[in-house]
Amino acid sequence: MNEFVPTLVETEWLSSVLDDSSIRVVDATWHLPTTDRNGIDDYRNGHIPGAVFWNIDAVADPSSNLPHMIPDEAEFERHMRELGIGSEHHVVVYDAVNMMTAPRVWWTLRTFGHDRVSILDGGLTKWVVEDRALSSAEAKIQDVSFKAHFNPAMIRSLQAVRNISDTNSALLLDARSPGRFKGIEPEPRPNCRPGHIPGSKNLSFTKLIDSETGTLKPVAEIKNLIDEFGVDPDKPVVTTCGSGITACVLALGLHIIGFTDVAVYDGSWTEWGSRTDTPVEK
Repeated sequence: MNEFVPTLVETEWLSSVLDDSSIRVVDATWHLPTTDRNGIDDYRNGHIPGAVFWNIDAVADPSSNLPHMIPDEAEFERHMRELGIGSEHHVVVYDAVNMMTAPRVWWTLRTFGHDRVSILDGGLTKWVVEDRALSSAEAKIQDVSFKAHFNPAMIRSLQAVRNISDTNSALLLDARSPGRFKGIEPEPRPNCRPGHIPGSKNLSFTKLIDSETGTLKPVAEIKNLIDEFGVDPDKPVVTTCGSGITACVLALGLHIIGFTDVAVYDGSWTEWGSRTDTPVEK
């Protein structure tokens, strides 16, 4: 199915199509392990009507000791069937944390070849401010068929990032806070050393989000942020963060302004910082 779908959709539009069976709404709310909160509780307390809950920690590689790593095609297909997401669906994903986690699901679906996916600009924050309806009911799951087609260009491994760090062959862009990047703030996972990958640059994902509205900043503002690094759209970029979630916010921003060669380091700092054989800069 080649129908174009936008990267971002508005709350007004989503409200008008909630009864459309070709649309599948997904709540992707996730919280850092230090917050003592979890997304499923938020979902049960109130979500966009008809939305299913995508557990980022569960839609993952069960054999990995790293959090929410990308699973294989068969595992991913199983999760999509359980969520009632079919290959024909236009998926609209949102979160309740100012677009911090919805881009992870957007990126994951595209990694498995499903480009019919959009992000609700402003997420649940904007939806609630506009006094739109919420539901606490579990969504009805229909029998569906989903065929995954893994795209290895969307992801980078530890060894690939080692090579990039050594050769400067791509821009390594770290989405964590400046304090974590510099190694002066503690990591949320206790086994991770502080600091960053040698040669990487810091662009906190929060700079791409309007803190008042929870919406993505205008294209021109995002472009200005990226232009500061002197990278052109034809050169590769690899984004990284704490555990591969907010790296996808940067991937979203780069996609919005026209970058095509963008990958996510899935293991991110949880993998790099917890090893003893990886160099660290502060």
